[in-house]
Amino acid sequence: MKEKNLYSMTGYASATREIAVAGLAGTAHNLSVSVELRTVNSRFLDLAFRMPEECRACEPALRESLTARLSRGKVDIRVNVQRGENLLSGEVNRDTLVQLAALEQQVLAVFPDAERMRTGEILRWPGVLGEQDLTADMLRDAVIECGKAALDDLIEVRQREGAQLKVMLLDRIAKMEAILVGLQPLVPDLIARHQQKIVDRLQEALGLALPDGTPGISKEEVAERIRQEVTMYGVRIDVAEEMTRLDTHLKETRHLLDKGGQLGKRLDFMMQELNREANTLGSKAASKELADASMELKLFIEQMREQVQNLE
Repeated sequence: MKEKNLYSMTGYASATREIAVAGLAGTAHNLSVSVELRTVNSRFLDLAFRMPEECRACEPALRESLTARLSRGKVDIRVNVQRGENLLSGEVNRDTLVQLAALEQQVLAVFPDAERMRTGEILRWPGVLGEQDLTADMLRDAVIECGKAALDDLIEVRQREGAQLKVMLLDRIAKMEAILVGLQPLVPDLIARHQQKIVDRLQEALGLALPDGTPGISKEEVAERIRQEVTMYGVRIDVAEEMTRLDTHLKETRHLLDKGGQLGKRLDFMMQELNREANTLGSKAASKELADASMELKLFIEQMREQVQNLE
């Protein structure tokens, strides 16, 4: 099911269909219709169509198919129509040529300096290279069929790339969880060691400021002041809350990846929250172990964020 998969916003797919067409002189040739789809990252769904005028009527149907199955990404849709080489034997629709010439004369009567049509433009004009059996419905059906086939292939491509991104993201989550697990038993000891350093420094400082025999402050008051300072310092460097939130965010990110679907925006938000907690952890780090862990966590989060930008 699509809900269980992740989908990348980048991909390419194409489909081609051949139509056998009879010409005005009874000759037959193949008309080739192709649809190409190219997608890249975008915050929203952005569709850009490029097609010959004779296929312009197909755009609404193609747009409906694309919007029904894609939610994000910049999509370039190219529709091409190529006619068989044996159509270059001089078989043209004279009636269409006469009508086209009359139209050109009407334009020149109003705009005498307008550029005249060139031979290549005339031959590319819809209906000039006459095809008796080709109807607008036949061409429309072929284009829409190609569009749907290309869209099926595109979704498969995006799904395969999404699956690879999921593996990478889960690997980074596992590494970050391992960092937190490794830090967990170290934190109380790290805090205790640094609190003891503060105690020693405060005792030394107060001892220098208040040598033996100086009245005005008792040993009990000195001990209480040290206790208060150490307690406040312990609160400032306690990273248990940040580590708990990091662990919670990682579990939620893993849950979203397992759930699948269109999660690009939600995962991008989770990366912001993870980065916020990793930054706070780094700002409160009172030891090299915590500082190194914060830097490593931020590196993994940035790697994930870059890949999350590719998800639908």
